Amino acid sequence: MNPAARPSAALDPRLARAFADVPVVASVVGGKPLRDFLTAPVRVCILASFAVGELPKVVGALGRAQRIVFVNVDSSPGLAQDRGALEFLKDLGAHGVVSTRLNLIEKGRPLGLLTMMKVFVTDRSNLRRSLDAVAHGGPDLVEIMPAPITGRMSQEARRALSPSVAAGFVETAEDVALALSLGSVAAATSDPRLWHLRRDHLPPAPQE
Repeated sequence: MNPAARPSAALDPRLARAFADVPVVASVVGGKPLRDFLTAPVRVCILASFAVGELPKVVGALGRAQRIVFVNVDSSPGLAQDRGALEFLKDLGAHGVVSTRLNLIEKGRPLGLLTMMKVFVTDRSNLRRSLDAVAHGGPDLVEIMPAPITGRMSQEARRALSPSVAAGFVETAEDVALALSLGSVAAATSDPRLWHLRRDHLPPAPQE
């Protein structure tokens, strides 16, 4: 199958409900922003740079707060890159995992985890590899980095990488609006100011 012809995957209903009001994913890097996340209306987060020993407490607390928690497996010190790590996260109550590694994405779904495949698109050949990986991995979400590159992709490529979350250089409400206008279901950012951005308060999408 031509990867670019991959049909768009349906967005998981839990994510669709979460993004209906706030179309933003909070990138929570280390423990300091946790309080900001818990007091914001954003419902979905990616935990990055949390040591494995910190994860039980943090994931448990966020689960009790009814947040949808993804863990970036690639950037969690002490966390192995194998099925055992995914089982560990599932047992903690994490809803999903983020990784650039195809084998982890493929192992996540049979465990009942949501999967978000991170792809870095820097040129056309890299885009082709990303399309191939997404076609084989079948993730629930694709995190496209950097976000501005989505405006340089063809509609066919954006469709093949959907449902997508635009990430990297998402710094303003206009950046979020542009990502949505290009077909992403949400934008990911570590800026707590954007974790309060509701869909009905989005500015008009800037013209590329």
